[in-house]
Amino acid sequence: MNRASRPRYENRVLAALPRLEISRLAPHLAPVTLKLRTQLLDGKADYAFFLEEGLASVVLPMKNGGTVEVGVIGIDGVVGLPVLLGAQRMPGETFIQVEGTGFRIKAKRLKEAFERRGELRRHLQKYVLANLVQSAQNAACNRLHPIAERLARWLLTCHDRVRSDFMPLTHEFLSQMLGAPRTTVTLAAGMLQEAGLIDYTRGHVTIKTRSGLEKATCECYGVVRNEFRRLGLL
Repeated sequence: MNRASRPRYENRVLAALPRLEISRLAPHLAPVTLKLRTQLLDGKADYAFFLEEGLASVVLPMKNGGTVEVGVIGIDGVVGLPVLLGAQRMPGETFIQVEGTGFRIKAKRLKEAFERRGELRRHLQKYVLANLVQSAQNAACNRLHPIAERLARWLLTCHDRVRSDFMPLTHEFLSQMLGAPRTTVTLAAGMLQEAGLIDYTRGHVTIKTRSGLEKATCECYGVVRNEFRRLGLL
């Protein structure tokens, strides 16, 4: 298979693999359509997923029924990091928040490929590192920064991975992701809309001015984005 005849992958990890590695992996990659709210991981991981379009959220549910998002996954990486680290189970859930497409691979197959020396292992190790930075920075952001800045950060993070100005996101869903009351998120979204940065209507958010949104967010967005860029993941 020469470079010209290779399938064109949108997922950054798959796209970065040399011919030999992707040729070994490709027979195990099954195309999938990922509908809204499709659950990809629910504490265990039988499969891993490489997204080509769309967005997945990693959330932690609480006993009182609340949830908070601890990570987002798009074309930058893989859903199923516990597989690579040898964990059979871990807390939390991962589900599709913006529908799209991708590839599914059996967890066992991906673990076997990851354990070989090569570019797949190197890129996924970088992705693990980037996710550690993201989780740590998000924890600090959720503790220290105002809800409007956090909402701006979250929208920019999604925008980087969805690559669309238009995203289907309800106030209820945003409140779950940010771990804040719906009324608080509504006020924050209203502030961003009044500033002309976003348009929110009927459960959809449209980013009108990305540069303005970047000015409205806290430093946490830049810290995480720059780390992903430094590692070649965005």
